[in-house]
Amino acid sequence: MTETKEFKRELGLIDAALLAASGMIGSGIFIVSADVTRNVGSAGWLIIVWLIGGFMTLTAAVSYGELSGMYPKAGGQYVYLKEAYNPLVAFVYGWSLFAVIQTGTIAAVCVSFFKFLAYFFPFFSEDLVAFRVGNSFKISPAQLSSIALLFLLTYLNTKGVKLGKIIQNTFTGTKLLSLLVLILFGFIFLKPDVWQANWADAFHLQKLTLTGSFEEYPNTPALWGAIASALVGTVISYDAWNNVTFVAGEIKNPKRNIGLSLLLGTAVVTLIYVSVNVMFTAVLPLEAIGTPEKDRVGIVAAQAIFGNSGTAVIAVLILVSSFGCANGMILAGARVYYSMAKDGLFFRKTGELNQNAVPSYALWIQFAVAVVLSLSGRYGDLLDMISFVVVIFYVLTITAIFVLRVKKPTLERPYKAFGYPFLPAIYIVMGLAFCILLIIYKPTYTWPGLIIAGLGIPIYYLIQFRQDQKHDLPTNETASSDQANNK
Repeated sequence: MTETKEFKRELGLIDAALLAASGMIGSGIFIVSADVTRNVGSAGWLIIVWLIGGFMTLTAAVSYGELSGMYPKAGGQYVYLKEAYNPLVAFVYGWSLFAVIQTGTIAAVCVSFFKFLAYFFPFFSEDLVAFRVGNSFKISPAQLSSIALLFLLTYLNTKGVKLGKIIQNTFTGTKLLSLLVLILFGFIFLKPDVWQANWADAFHLQKLTLTGSFEEYPNTPALWGAIASALVGTVISYDAWNNVTFVAGEIKNPKRNIGLSLLLGTAVVTLIYVSVNVMFTAVLPLEAIGTPEKDRVGIVAAQAIFGNSGTAVIAVLILVSSFGCANGMILAGARVYYSMAKDGLFFRKTGELNQNAVPSYALWIQFAVAVVLSLSGRYGDLLDMISFVVVIFYVLTITAIFVLRVKKPTLERPYKAFGYPFLPAIYIVMGLAFCILLIIYKPTYTWPGLIIAGLGIPIYYLIQFRQDQKHDLPTNETASSDQANNK
């Protein structure tokens, strides 16, 4: 391979907007609403939770527009954190992305692809055992097959961003259109009695049990804890919109197009997510939304609309969504590790581009970690646990807007954060409130993520120590040579 020194700017505004949307839409929208409904127990609060997640995402996205215009470089959020704070903060973010956030999501989405492919080909089922080690560790055909999909998408993305863009646009366009059709048919076949029952007492916040009964929360703090718990799933479902910032080095006119693509992508997905959930309340009783088998509320809703063929309809939609989502995240994530390597904070070869102007080594390292996570079977738990850290880094990045306006007031800002300082401040308050509520009421969602992110601190200093030793080595060799000459 011959190294190419620069990325190729192959992505236009629509390409970037579709990349932002694609990373957000996986299988979560067809599953997460079941858990949200169990936590809030009403149609109104189901929609409010998705609106809160959408508002936070849109606010963050339009705020990132200012940072992307200032630093239109590969690595995106990693670069913003480095410029506003220091390399340590940026490295901990990059490490968290590499260890779980990006790789864990890629693993989960690829396994999900085969879970739903099993509706057509049962031998891919997650319920079967391909092989086991001892009594506790077992691997399903879905997990094994996910490695093949991971390999295929990684390989295709080593062939250049243009091919990755074609795959991305095809699958993202298809899933957006399919979701719109699903929403349309849901409202065409609206069930008036179901709709009326769901919205009769729409804002009564209560708990829905797995048996379909309702329970009151004992006090106000428990209500806040329930909202925070419900938001965990929506935060993960809305996440990955920032992936478009990672490929800033390959976007045409990045100072303009990154900010616009963030706005367009997140606005479209927020509208679709909220509409899908309103559609659920139009065709399914609340108890059915909260208690479907394996939380697959999308399948139950599709069956209510299309009859027995509904399972096949939603399975195909999830296959398309998962394929496009995995491709976009594989494409984008490698650019962060590339930027880290350029700063001397990652494997040196990840900072090299191949003859197709993509960081192929970074892509293959990402592949290896995603494979390990997919085989572990723990990616779902890890993603829930890392949601706390994800929001913390969003809060830090949006706070960076305030920091950089003080540190670098004269730096060119082609686009300024919409609603500054109020909207960014609102996001910071909401993000911190979410994290504090999780610490108090759902500590299992916080400490594992903090431990994973915290491991990045000693790793950073170990890298720095080794770099310092390398820098000292030529000096020592020169001194030895001078002593030899003197003798």
